[in-house]
Amino acid sequence: MKALAGALPSLLLRLLLTSTPEALGANPGLVARITDKGLEYVASEGLVTLQEELLRITLPGFTGKFKIKPFGRGSYLFHSPKIHSCKLLSSALTPLPGQGLSLTISDSFIRAQSEWKARKLVKLQGSLDVDVKGITISVNLVLGSEPSGRPTINASSCSSHIKDVEVYVSGDLGWLLNIFHDQIESKFRRVLESKICEMIQKSVASDLQPYLQTLPVTTEIDSFAGVDYRLMEAPRATAQMLEVMFKGEIFNRDHYSPVTFLAPVMSLPEEHSRMVYFAVSDYVFNTASQVYHEAGYLNFTITDDMVPFGSSIRLTTKSFRPFAPRLARLYPNMNLELQGAMASAPFLNLSPGNLSLAPQMEIEGFVLLPSSVREPVFRLGVATNVSATLTFNTSRITGALKPGKVQVELKESKVGVFNVELLEGLLNYLILSTLYPKVNEKLAEGFPLPLLKHIQLYEPVLEIHKDFVFLGANVQYMRV
Repeated sequence: MKALAGALPSLLLRLLLTSTPEALGANPGLVARITDKGLEYVASEGLVTLQEELLRITLPGFTGKFKIKPFGRGSYLFHSPKIHSCKLLSSALTPLPGQGLSLTISDSFIRAQSEWKARKLVKLQGSLDVDVKGITISVNLVLGSEPSGRPTINASSCSSHIKDVEVYVSGDLGWLLNIFHDQIESKFRRVLESKICEMIQKSVASDLQPYLQTLPVTTEIDSFAGVDYRLMEAPRATAQMLEVMFKGEIFNRDHYSPVTFLAPVMSLPEEHSRMVYFAVSDYVFNTASQVYHEAGYLNFTITDDMVPFGSSIRLTTKSFRPFAPRLARLYPNMNLELQGAMASAPFLNLSPGNLSLAPQMEIEGFVLLPSSVREPVFRLGVATNVSATLTFNTSRITGALKPGKVQVELKESKVGVFNVELLEGLLNYLILSTLYPKVNEKLAEGFPLPLLKHIQLYEPVLEIHKDFVFLGANVQYMRV
């Protein structure tokens, strides 16, 4: 019982850290915002798809009877009706707060053709042209999320209205059927109104829902790390925009361990000049720092062969004579090796217009003995302030570090007196010429934003705010 009681606090902490974001009330690490301009673009692209779907609608034939003096009774059949052209001219996609989106299509028309047959004493046949004008379609789209963190969408309601149907009958005794154009028009109206909504609901289920599933839940950064882009809740519709909340946590792909800190609250600016905005909190960058630090990826080694060719300062005991005179006497003509490690994961600090880090390192110096043994000879504490820059292109955020001056503290020496001031200059040079290029090469690879398939961003803008980076862009759907 005592063992169980002692394990309970640890168990509860683990449950808290691994429970759903909703239960914790945690903040998203990344927020995507689709503005009214973005929704307008989505609506226009949707019209193109719906026009293609309308042309594939299969319309049922229908029959009727007539009775006209002096001809008496007869019957007719319209068969093989087919839409041969359509134009959806105007659309609007607006948020439904607390639900999802409302799609309205208006000022549209359809042209269809059919064959007809009639029987009255003898068989008669001909063709039928139908002009359908003033089509209005209204659809409510409910947005949700699956337990896996993927978005869902369904058409909760659909209505269509046709203002005017004009029917033109040609062929033998076509004039006879023109007498019943009101009846024929009414039937075409009912058939089309029903088929239009049936088509839209089918398209939402079979096309739009699978397309939303292309939004990544996890995305690979490299062979080691990935980004968790699960939705923390259903997409949130407000009066003027749609917001999508992503977890935005970078994790070790081979060994996941919970992050012990939460994302900050982000107060996003009211910008609408671009179609889409991404607010990327410092949580995203700092989970990356923690993951790479825990795995030892931020450790580094500097050897003499890494020092630029032609440098007057080498990593040898001879070159170190001005820094530690006794070192050269105890270990004449031997190479040195510097091994560095971060004291803790360096966290990115974001303030308006500024990105910075204040990494603290510990560097240990070793003499490489002829026996291939590394002999520890000194240990240094190193602190520096580093500024950072971020950029993003059509799909990825990339970065680069600009070095600040290092400050050195001698923590231990096994070779006597050290000239720390002179050593600072050497470390500034070595770190600048060896460490920063490798780090920036890695940062240039960046990490991907959560984008649907075939989406490209252009005209990017970037702003630095307190605790988050604000990215804006316009969107282009690349049709294949």
